[in-house]
Amino acid sequence: MSLMLGIDTGGTFTDAVLVDDRREIVAAAKQLTTRYDLTVGIARAIDNLPSEHLSAISLVSLSTTLTTNSVVEGKGSPVCALLIGYDDGQVRNSGLVDLLGPESIVMIAGGHDAAGNEVQALDEEAARAAILNWRDKVSAFAISAGFSVRNPRHEIRVREIVRELSSKTVTCGHELASSLGAPRRAATVALNARMIGHVQHLIESVEAILSARGIHAPLMIVKGDGTLINAESALQRPVSTVLSGPAASVLGACALSGLRDAIVADMGGTTTDIAVVRNGRPELSFDGALIGGWQPMVEAVRVYSIGLGGDSEVRFCGGQGIAIGPRRVVPLSLLASEHPEVLPALEEQANAPPNSSQLRFALRLQHDEALLRSLTNDERYAWERLASGPVNMEDAAANDRHLARALAKLERKGLVIYSGFTPTDAAHVLGISSHWSTTAAVLGARIWAKQMRRLYGFGRWPNGDVEGPSRQVFNLVIDGISQKLVEAGLHEQNQLAAVQADKIARLLTEMAMGQRRDPSRHPVFSIQFASDTPLVAVGGPAPSYYPEVARGLRLGLYMPRFAEVANAVGAVLGEVAQRIHLTITQPVRGHFRVFTENGPKDFHELEAAVEYARELAAAEAAALAQQAGAASVQVEFECAENNVTDEIDGDMFFEMRVTAIASGPPRRSVEELNK
Repeated sequence: MSLMLGIDTGGTFTDAVLVDDRREIVAAAKQLTTRYDLTVGIARAIDNLPSEHLSAISLVSLSTTLTTNSVVEGKGSPVCALLIGYDDGQVRNSGLVDLLGPESIVMIAGGHDAAGNEVQALDEEAARAAILNWRDKVSAFAISAGFSVRNPRHEIRVREIVRELSSKTVTCGHELASSLGAPRRAATVALNARMIGHVQHLIESVEAILSARGIHAPLMIVKGDGTLINAESALQRPVSTVLSGPAASVLGACALSGLRDAIVADMGGTTTDIAVVRNGRPELSFDGALIGGWQPMVEAVRVYSIGLGGDSEVRFCGGQGIAIGPRRVVPLSLLASEHPEVLPALEEQANAPPNSSQLRFALRLQHDEALLRSLTNDERYAWERLASGPVNMEDAAANDRHLARALAKLERKGLVIYSGFTPTDAAHVLGISSHWSTTAAVLGARIWAKQMRRLYGFGRWPNGDVEGPSRQVFNLVIDGISQKLVEAGLHEQNQLAAVQADKIARLLTEMAMGQRRDPSRHPVFSIQFASDTPLVAVGGPAPSYYPEVARGLRLGLYMPRFAEVANAVGAVLGEVAQRIHLTITQPVRGHFRVFTENGPKDFHELEAAVEYARELAAAEAAALAQQAGAASVQVEFECAENNVTDEIDGDMFFEMRVTAIASGPPRRSVEELNK
């Protein structure tokens, strides 16, 4: 018997499943994710699988929400962005100042035009100076040049200089995106560079765990479009694994439910991700998925993602009242379950006057060598202090201001995470969930409600009431999920602008939820989803919320067996696929130009240009697919042509995009397949 091992490392839980060749689940396990040392959570999950089956594993595949969460939460390793031929306006539009800080952006003379011609010589000396200045301060370099998708020579040359002067990882914009749009391409390559350290740590953790257990099988990673790449390819392009978790959950949800038409909703600790599936396939977004305010140029499952999960922070927001997310915190119920020594402090806070530091304990989140090397003495002291367990921020603020400020800086750098009151805690208070410490959840609700009333003047709950505020939080989660489901349905029906869809979805959700909460109302019309498109809800928190969501929207609901590990199931069901896009233009009549990595190539006949583009794209896509771990490859083509028919001139060709798609099953351990 040959088995496949699927692993999903999410923000809160790490799941592992064994799937046989008939795509049936042999065993499953779920453990808490240990972000500071991922090997601990991964090892616990694998060790909870039957040990006698481990020797039969011929393929390991991993999906993760870590890259998605790093975008949503604004976390990442320090990088230097080398921008060639950019102007100040393009830098502003890219958002890199907010993402990296102005000091991490270096503008270098150079670049090409839309026709692929050099408009300014590359300033190699400036590039060398910048690389020497930043090589010991960052984890990676990000390179983006003007019109590099039309001629990447300047990006390639600066990449050569980085490799000559530094051992740090380097990524170029033309390697990740094929579309025009320099600002978004710069943001994409910067996001990619920020993720490399996280993905590398994850892959190394998994490889060490597998080796220690005698599992010698190829390791694959799920991309955002649901296809697979091997670990080596993922380290080069980690941004392609954005929405890896949601993509795997869609594949897993379809496999577990047996449905080919559905709305799939995956609720995790940090985000809720929704996708519409038709004929067994999720819709792909070729313009980049919108995640946490960013839209990197990566092909991914069209997912409607919001920063709303079981671990989202419940907070006060001026003009809105209670807001949930997008920041992830450690639920108080989980904190006390793992560290029961915090309970006396919570009891003291429940009986004391409220302040903004209450409920907040600081814990180590992750290990990043580049960030740790750059710590100040105060920050280093705070980091070492966390080695012995959570730090009570209320005590630190009162007794050691230097420690409190240093911990706050570490949290902003992504090395530390705070605890706080969350939807998971509210569910514990209401008896909907009981995984962790209900006592801590009740104390947290009492403290949080007192903060809302006395610090912010919000809430009319009786003193000491915990169910009232928890019910309000629970209802807000239901409304948030419901609104996103309605919005996904609106987008699937009509491609509305984001603002329009948000307003219409909000109105329709209020109508539907109002009817649910007041059954005595008799509206003239009702809101209802199509009867042949049920909701498939997966993810750990799903049972707590989705029955209520489905009742409110009068939506058919499936929560299949093993729904809580759907991501891990989907991780092993994909195939390897690589796409290469080549653009053909007609700069002057009768003159056709193909843009390649080696620069533009011109033809006098369109047919000759198309044939060349197909052959080149097919060869590059097939090579990439084999490098990414495909056992065998077949190539398909897609063509998108832009032309206009004129009464005088006839058909006028403007542009064509030739796409080669090379796909095939992932390579598996030969020894296991021959058994």
